[in-house]
Amino acid sequence: MKKLINAVEDVVNESLAGFCAAHSDIVRLGNTAPFVLRRHLKPGKVALVSGGGSGHEPLHGGFVGPGMLDAACPGQVFTSPTPDLIHAAAEAVDTSGGVLFIVKNYEGDVMNFDMAREMFGKMVATVITDDDVAVERSTYSTGRRGVAGTMIVEKILGAAAEEGRHLADLKELGDRVNAATRTIGIALTSCTVPAAGRPTFDLGEGEMEVGVGIHGEPGRRRQELRPANEIAAEMVGAITTDLGDRARGEVVLLINGFGGTPLSELYLMYNDVRKKLEASCTVARSLVGNFVTSLDMAGCSVTVSLLDKEIKRLWDAPVHTAALRWGM
Repeated sequence: MKKLINAVEDVVNESLAGFCAAHSDIVRLGNTAPFVLRRHLKPGKVALVSGGGSGHEPLHGGFVGPGMLDAACPGQVFTSPTPDLIHAAAEAVDTSGGVLFIVKNYEGDVMNFDMAREMFGKMVATVITDDDVAVERSTYSTGRRGVAGTMIVEKILGAAAEEGRHLADLKELGDRVNAATRTIGIALTSCTVPAAGRPTFDLGEGEMEVGVGIHGEPGRRRQELRPANEIAAEMVGAITTDLGDRARGEVVLLINGFGGTPLSELYLMYNDVRKKLEASCTVARSLVGNFVTSLDMAGCSVTVSLLDKEIKRLWDAPVHTAALRWGM
């Protein structure tokens, strides 16, 4: 294993320190615990708090700032943040408008955010993301996994919160956006967790994993590597089949890299996916890049999120974070 690290046990904290120093105009570290929070909080606004295991950067810390999250709680690599960390973040960003947790559907995340909710004891609600169409049950989840579509939920809710929406309205909106969002991923290689020092799973030179999770969990099946346009057709087919009759109209299309795939290949996949998708949908908004990664895994995911007039307006609203910014 070759990694740019000092000591395995210090990777997360040292990375957080560097991230907050590099983007000190937008974020800072928590005073009482190692979480990322928005440098300038907006009084009275519902505070959005998300988090999860490290190793998926820029999710979630890269999405803290005006127009998105107010705080992000990082656990150790691929490990849920602890309830006391989540509680500390909620206390730090609560400015009397209440707190909304945005939680990926992994058992550890759901359990620890639920415990933090009980500890917080104030006005709080939770949106669970479960956009993955690959499998109903996985290594770390009961039901669908929350994956790259989480970022779309965070963007829409961030814009709505900036407008002053109330907690109950944001909860309803988040559930609606999540229900309109679908993702599937494929892996060409495994990732290597620093503490393990070896690949999480083995893939042969000519193999790919269809429906892989963001921690390297197995997906639908392992099969022979195929040309990109055939992979795109299978991924689009899985998403549109799951959406059913709703797979029409305008959509956001996200091609997300897992950390080890060149942008040239991600744009090639975007080209093939868009051609297949526009047989039934209109791609009105697009994103291509590494947003919800799995350390150094090669591969990508495709996310499609249905748009209506309101959600499209909220997507276009200004955002200013380390990993996503426009209109400011």
